[in-house]
Amino acid sequence: MGERTAFAPPAVAGLTVGSEAVCLVRFGEQASEGKALLETSELIFRGDFRLRIPFRDIAQLDSEDGELRVRFSQGTAVFDLGRNSDAWAAKIRNPAGLMDKLGVKAGQTVFVLGIKDADFLQQLQGRTAAGPKIGPVSDADLVFYEADEIEDLARLPALAMSIKRNGAIWVVSPKGKGALVKDTDVMEAARAAGLVDTKVVAFSDTHTALKLVIPVAKR
Repeated sequence: MGERTAFAPPAVAGLTVGSEAVCLVRFGEQASEGKALLETSELIFRGDFRLRIPFRDIAQLDSEDGELRVRFSQGTAVFDLGRNSDAWAAKIRNPAGLMDKLGVKAGQTVFVLGIKDADFLQQLQGRTAAGPKIGPVSDADLVFYEADEIEDLARLPALAMSIKRNGAIWVVSPKGKGALVKDTDVMEAARAAGLVDTKVVAFSDTHTALKLVIPVAKR
């Protein structure tokens, strides 16, 4: 308990902005204030030391008196999150599913181009009563489009004209060192098509997805 007294949290501890928090974290003999990030599948801390804790690596999770205590393979980290501790614990215990991360809602018109991921297609079928459409895109709420090569991005201008003004295009591409399409390539092609990138999601173990939308000023 003496160690905790020596490292009193700063005035900004527990201040949150979305899934970020400025807080004090204790890990072993170390203690530091910094930024904690609650991502879709991992907990990250950046301060005088750094932590990256995948949810799947968490063996025990407790929230009590404003402290989030996380035991994982490398030890136990304690995040001083104040009133946000319980909410973060709930999100870690019940992470958003893929359909929620991708913003898929019942009743939307969804097109799928080139994606053959069976798990994704099954989840999509279950979320949208009418099921995903395959073919010429028009008046779409969401378009999921696989781009394995740079040349595949040439379709973005046409797709941008085929979504609703508040719709979105998710460009799905392989990730890793051997990937031929990088996020920067997608972003550059998006700008040329009059779109902006707003979100990145881990689509699967092998693919990532980048969300593109029409800028608010042009809707």
